[in-house]
Amino acid sequence: MTLLRAIVSFSLIMAVVQTEPVLDSSYVAAVYEHNPILNPEPRVPLARTAALQHMQKNLDIYEEQAAEAARQGAQILVFPEDGLHGFNFSRSSISGYLETIPDPQQESWNPCTEPGKYNNTEVLQRLSCMARRNNLYLVANMPDLQPCPLKTDPASSCPSDGRWQFNTNVAFSSDGLLVARYHKQNLFYEESFDTPPQPEIITFDTPFAGRFGLIVCFDILFHEPTIALVKKGVRQLVFPTAWMNALPLLDSVQFHRALSLGANITVLAANLRHDRLNMRGSGIYTPFSATFHHAQRGDPEEGRLLVARVPVLDPERLEQRSATQEKEVMAESPTSTAADSGFCQDSCSDAPPPATASSALPSSATFTSSMIRDAFTFVLLNEAEGKLNVCNGTFCCHLQYRRSPHSGSKELYAFGAFAGTHTADGRWALQVCALVRCAGSDASSCGQEVEEAESKIDFLLEGKFETRHVYPSVLASKMVLEQPEHFEIAADGRVTLKHSNMTGGLVTACLYGRMYHLDNE
Repeated sequence: MTLLRAIVSFSLIMAVVQTEPVLDSSYVAAVYEHNPILNPEPRVPLARTAALQHMQKNLDIYEEQAAEAARQGAQILVFPEDGLHGFNFSRSSISGYLETIPDPQQESWNPCTEPGKYNNTEVLQRLSCMARRNNLYLVANMPDLQPCPLKTDPASSCPSDGRWQFNTNVAFSSDGLLVARYHKQNLFYEESFDTPPQPEIITFDTPFAGRFGLIVCFDILFHEPTIALVKKGVRQLVFPTAWMNALPLLDSVQFHRALSLGANITVLAANLRHDRLNMRGSGIYTPFSATFHHAQRGDPEEGRLLVARVPVLDPERLEQRSATQEKEVMAESPTSTAADSGFCQDSCSDAPPPATASSALPSSATFTSSMIRDAFTFVLLNEAEGKLNVCNGTFCCHLQYRRSPHSGSKELYAFGAFAGTHTADGRWALQVCALVRCAGSDASSCGQEVEEAESKIDFLLEGKFETRHVYPSVLASKMVLEQPEHFEIAADGRVTLKHSNMTGGLVTACLYGRMYHLDNE
């Protein structure tokens, strides 16, 4: 079943079980990939009036996209991180862009209908009216200024300049009410912002889909807040991001989709489009479908609106259905077991036996190469088909593969394993099995960035992981996502990823295991 057919068939099934609006089993989501109008000199402080003039240009684009999303029936619209103000500010130069955002958990405020309640809140007012005018929930990202000490955390120590500055998501209801404010926990080279003194777990409720959780960009790689939200039963994440792609393992659409599959959640991912920093790739991801856009190098540098009907996953909302409705819908909902996953095209029973240490040939010709600055142990795929083992320390990965005849026969592929702590641009613990196309004909090129491939490979990839947080991805040529045929996390930690009949050449097939409990060791 192709991805398009999967999306269409799922939408048809969901339409069948819809009843009255309060019990709808699906909703329409939209994300906008924004090509921002940037401040050419972000290190130079601007007066409030000049900063507002800059942000109004981006808000004008947001207005157009909100109207178009509403025209297409969207009930929730997500804009990207840094989309209004940009990036590369210093702590002082961003001051003209800051607004003090009240805490919706402490007070109720509709900026559109009560504009005079707070000074210097022009951006909040315009976003609120945008949501109200278009009758949709709206999530945007903006810089927040808070007094010190914080009202919500009086004991927290103050920054040296006596104020808090946060990278912040704001969410508005369809009547313009400010319903959520979330301060980004995991900053990525953002000297203009502070890390909140305590991690925030922020959600908001909607009448059409129940509860959504808020995260920003780099947050998605860490336990707080992302996995903490999932553990609290939040299965729908809103994700503004300014994601710089990092192939072969952490391209935007690749990893955001992988988290959706591995955690069995919906991710509404709105990215920036900024080619100089390789920011591109947005999507609406559920455990059973992906609606995404990933511009190619050389494409016009422009925005893109994505709109899709997606299933409601909020557990409390699902409990509102009748037993019959729930049974029909949950038949489409994958779990962590293979038989129920929905990843098998026909049935799981005809899957080949998994490769194991005993059945795979010992792979002695291993070599080490850097992939995203981690030292992977690799073995080359030298035959048209075969079985391979590769180990990094005591962590081992197994591969059973068959290359399609006459498809990219000169392309070099390698199978790699890594277990350890990634320490470049952050620190997080990993166990990874990955099949990658090498950039050249020499083994030293394995692990480098590649965006295109011709070789179609049927494969079964397996590893025994010490974590249940394993995220699968199959990335084809020109950054096209393929829906894995089969993904299983067994009770003993064995994880398998199976795929065949690729529509394009294989760039990367990966099981990306996050060892959250080891991040601070």
